[in-house]
Amino acid sequence: MVVSRGKAPTAQETFMQMAQGAGLRGRLLVTVGLLILVRLGTRIPVPGIDRVAFSERLQNSNFGGVIGFLDIFSGGGLSALGVFALGILPFINASIIMQLLTAALPSLEDLQKNEGEAGRRKISQITRYVALGWSMLQGTVIALWVNAVAYQPGPSFIVQTVLAIVAGSMFVMWISEVITEGGLGNGASLLIFVNIVAVLPRSLGQTIELAKSGDRAVVGGVITLSLVFLVTIVGIVFVQEGTRRIPIISAKRQVGRRMYAEKSSYLPLRLNQGGVMPIIFATAVLFLPLQLANSTNNEFLIKLVGYLSPNSSMPWAYYLFYLTTILFFSYFYASLVVNPVDMSQNLKRMGATIPGVRPGRATSEYISRIINRLTFLGAVFLGLVAIVPTIVEGATRVTTFQGLGATSLLILVGVAIDTAKQVQTYVISQRYEGMVKQ
Repeated sequence: MVVSRGKAPTAQETFMQMAQGAGLRGRLLVTVGLLILVRLGTRIPVPGIDRVAFSERLQNSNFGGVIGFLDIFSGGGLSALGVFALGILPFINASIIMQLLTAALPSLEDLQKNEGEAGRRKISQITRYVALGWSMLQGTVIALWVNAVAYQPGPSFIVQTVLAIVAGSMFVMWISEVITEGGLGNGASLLIFVNIVAVLPRSLGQTIELAKSGDRAVVGGVITLSLVFLVTIVGIVFVQEGTRRIPIISAKRQVGRRMYAEKSSYLPLRLNQGGVMPIIFATAVLFLPLQLANSTNNEFLIKLVGYLSPNSSMPWAYYLFYLTTILFFSYFYASLVVNPVDMSQNLKRMGATIPGVRPGRATSEYISRIINRLTFLGAVFLGLVAIVPTIVEGATRVTTFQGLGATSLLILVGVAIDTAKQVQTYVISQRYEGMVKQ
């Protein structure tokens, strides 16, 4: 097999490594096998539940919108009320909570920055405990909600349902860690990816059936919506890969009697620092007034929820609020991910400077200005990705892909890119290992 030392691996070289290389093939089989196991677990029903009655109650419930949104990330396990109903959601929520707490609590920040690998392991252990508590809370809410449609409702049903859902969630969390360590890609991200892909055939089938009706307006709407999704995917790829490279110069160094010249490099800053998180937070904020209105029957909240909908008499209010919320959470999450002061201090320790910018405070202010501009551009892009599919669905009246919009597309494209990069990195490492052996 002929390979190029300076180029990225080709598709042929990658498939050859998957077929012949024991390491990559083993990782691939572990990943696929565990993903299939998780998909089977979503179809194992919780004991003592009437699934037909539960489905009818779900359709007539005010919580259908929230369940439908969360069901995308659980691969249909929540609406089917399987043992893996919560899936990886408690772990994802726990990770978000820990990110916020790490930025707010100095003790956790010290663990992450100064304690090295031991500190990171301790934070991971705390995250698992938070995921356990979160899954118990969510499992209890689900058990109380479906208690009325159980074969034998009562305290015993609630207890066994909570135990089944919590055990399933913890098992899925363990599988995600096994995939991360011994498989390909990030386990949690791949589980969400597979769950979203599992919902796609149903939406595609409904769209095909809708197109078979023969109505020209419907067929044109389906084609238009498909083109919008394709353009959106291309845009997501460019933005996810987009970076601003700030040039930096390392100072001259003398080691012994040898003098090493200045080295030029660059500091990469991503255009979309927060990824999909700002949209997830903004969607949660949109769902909060809906749940409060359904729970309290408050007239003001009910009227407010009526305005915060794309189908209201003032859809511009919904779009404006959604865009503003995404913009706010984009800046909020970027402040958690990137710290200009720390970056400036790290450059100063390494003896590196940005051309034309003084070290210290001036460098941190310069980096902060660039991050603010990049975050604004990234937030505008996220807002367009979130709103344009909804506008097109409303204009074409093709709602079969409802829910599979911005969040799902960002996750699908982002996970696919990250996993492909990891596979390429592994193939390159195997390539050079083979050269050394020769």
